[in-house]
Amino acid sequence: MITPARTRSRTRTALITALLGAAAMAGTLPAAGPSAAAGPSRLTVDLDASEGPVMLGANGSLYGLSDDGVPSNAAMEPLKITSVSQKPEGGAQHPNGDALTVSKSFFRNGGGEINVMMQDIYAKWPYEDLGIDDYLPKVDKIVKEVSADPNSDRFVYIPFNEPDQIWYKLGVEDQAQYEKNRDRFFKDWKTVYQRIRAIDPDARIAGPNEAAYHTRLLKDFLAFAKRENVLPQVMTWHELGSGSLRDFQAHYDDYRSLEREAGIAPLKINIDEYANRRDLSVPGQLVQWVSMFERNKVYANMAYWDAAGNLSGHVVRSNIPNGGWWLFRWYAGLTGNTVKVTPPQPDSIDTLQGLASLDTSRRQAQVLLGGSSGDSDVVVRNVPRSVFGRTVTATVAEAAWSGYEGQHAAPRVLARTKTQVADDGSVTVPLRGLHKMSAYRIVLTPGGSGTPAAASVPWSASYEAEEAAVTDGKVYTQGTVQNANGYAASGTQDVGSLNQPGSKVAFTVSVPKDGTYDLAILYGNQSGGPATQKLIVDGGDPVTVTYPSTENWTYRAKKDVTVQLKAGQHQVVLSKGDAEVTLDRIDLTTRTGAPAASYEATLADISGKPSYDYSSSAGVGTGALVLRSGDKAVFDVYAPRDGYYTVVPRSSAAVKLSLHGETVPAAPERPLRLYLVAGNNRIAMTSGHAAVRSLDVSGDGSTAGTLSYDGASAELTGGATLVDSPHASAGSYIGRLGDSASSTAGFTVNAPRSGRYLLVVHYAHNDRRDNGHAYNTDIMSRTADVTVGKAAPRKVTFKNTWSWDDYWTVGVPVDLAKGANKVTFGNAGAWAPNIDRIELGRVVG
Repeated sequence: MITPARTRSRTRTALITALLGAAAMAGTLPAAGPSAAAGPSRLTVDLDASEGPVMLGANGSLYGLSDDGVPSNAAMEPLKITSVSQKPEGGAQHPNGDALTVSKSFFRNGGGEINVMMQDIYAKWPYEDLGIDDYLPKVDKIVKEVSADPNSDRFVYIPFNEPDQIWYKLGVEDQAQYEKNRDRFFKDWKTVYQRIRAIDPDARIAGPNEAAYHTRLLKDFLAFAKRENVLPQVMTWHELGSGSLRDFQAHYDDYRSLEREAGIAPLKINIDEYANRRDLSVPGQLVQWVSMFERNKVYANMAYWDAAGNLSGHVVRSNIPNGGWWLFRWYAGLTGNTVKVTPPQPDSIDTLQGLASLDTSRRQAQVLLGGSSGDSDVVVRNVPRSVFGRTVTATVAEAAWSGYEGQHAAPRVLARTKTQVADDGSVTVPLRGLHKMSAYRIVLTPGGSGTPAAASVPWSASYEAEEAAVTDGKVYTQGTVQNANGYAASGTQDVGSLNQPGSKVAFTVSVPKDGTYDLAILYGNQSGGPATQKLIVDGGDPVTVTYPSTENWTYRAKKDVTVQLKAGQHQVVLSKGDAEVTLDRIDLTTRTGAPAASYEATLADISGKPSYDYSSSAGVGTGALVLRSGDKAVFDVYAPRDGYYTVVPRSSAAVKLSLHGETVPAAPERPLRLYLVAGNNRIAMTSGHAAVRSLDVSGDGSTAGTLSYDGASAELTGGATLVDSPHASAGSYIGRLGDSASSTAGFTVNAPRSGRYLLVVHYAHNDRRDNGHAYNTDIMSRTADVTVGKAAPRKVTFKNTWSWDDYWTVGVPVDLAKGANKVTFGNAGAWAPNIDRIELGRVVG
């Protein structure tokens, strides 16, 4: 048996107490490994060294969108995405992600521009080389379609993808062969460039778009393109390997020097594929990438290694945030100017890196950091007294790694403390026991009067599966620098091959007191359906744990269960059930009641011209956002499941809250019962005049008062039929729905009163197309036309659920009249998803 002393456990047994300035921080983050003994590293932020306005260029994604609704509006809008890369309409490379189709949801949610990967018109990978004469008619079709779009000015054409490897082989070492290949590429570049401009004279064109940075090619390309008047408007190349964390700055500096030598004004740069599998979804890894791109003010899109429609691995299902999503939400919250950050080891792989901003109008400085474990002192220099005064409040929060498919609640505030600015104008925030896979945010605001409420951080500990006692299983290494295309794993290892009758992993854990604990299990399930394990605590009766499907064994998800434990040491065993499941890590956290979070108004998205009042630091929140007529604040509120939650505005006067198309008046400090969908919910707040400190949300997602109808209660027509299934909630689901105008499922729902409701559809499907890629699952979405009463049908998109027996939910706002209402599902032209059941809850409960 492995003792706790040998496990890589991490405990949050003490709070971070931010005693800043010249004082040290009392308390710790979770205990760190040996690196902590070397003394704290130092990350320095200089608020007086502006790098220019926050650009948010590094939040893009290749095939981040697959359909209108995947990802959801609420998952996409908060990230303020500046660019995405998608295939041309009807492109055969993948089954979805067509640029014009997804542009509607992208632009609707504030998206910037769309790069059209023109060669993705082809089906094979690498692209079949049928010659330029075959390609040109395809170019014509693409440009005609894009240029006819009302938003054509927001598209960028990328004529070639990775020409250093595909079609032209520009990366060859032999100089004579290189020149021959180069000249053929240049000839084709000029032909395609001029063809695009002939159809769309205002077209913006990007290239050359190599798979890696090539000084030789770019020097030649710039000279040729300038001479022939075919210079791209956007310069693109890819940075995909771990080495880019070390080399990108040199690549960027070299490219800018090539421009200067060629007499070319600086072009916009888009690194339109960046990072690898081990980076995606991991906040600590992503900070390293984002910081170097934002510092250099370049745009960048994360790579497409797996499934389309999840913003490169940062949206769970369609609407649920993981840890990586929260990092990009923080990034989107930076305002004002970025300022210089000096990390302990600049341009080094897997080291502590960061980015920071200063907004003098909001009187806020923010620092995002991550990438290493151990201890660090964050030193913020030149804190302007004209903006912050003589004291500041520092708020520290953590976004942890929760897996690619693992839900992550709103990041927990670890500390909120007021302190004086030192005589030299600096503030030091000591951070102890940083987690390598986590990202951290520090927010500095003026101190004001009073004492901030101490952050409440429950006890928590983590235990790695590879360091537990493993029986009939195997430890695998994942996601290292040497295997950057491997999937991320906590501690770079997990336990798989748990496929024997006696397979099990036994964890020895220790908890500080008697009580209820939340047990989070990071797992993978590629069995093709729901899989089970047996959970046994201290040799007691086994409890069945059911794991939904994941893309593969290492595409990590998170299962939450609860256990009752007494103070002291325990053995927690997970043993094989009906199918194989891989295990990465377990987290134990003291349950202190229903989940609750306070969303600070001073950090909300705003429109209009609200003001910021930091005169008081007392209580929750670092100050107040003052709303007047015409102002709006939008909060991103997490819900662990569909259901009712208690929502309380901490405001000085009445406000109005808008959610799911419903607007409701809210009195200060008075609770409202509102229906939230699983994942992210955008709640807008307005007021004639109110000072708002926070929006507080609590609850487990009550279904009391909701209406529920299983598939058997629906009236089925055409070929739609009821299918028996042990995985459906009532033992059957509606299958063979759609593919004909006559095939429908109609539910009669009885509303106790009229108003706006959330229709929650429990569904499953596993459509996909195999294009023969070595990666990219090419999963497909299904749609259904939903008709309520006599209203017009609404097309709703349902993402692939990874198996036919795993049921996910999609929430659709609908208006119901008091009494009987008919809710009908159908799809005249294609199959709709299988439907298990529906629920309806009035937005205001």
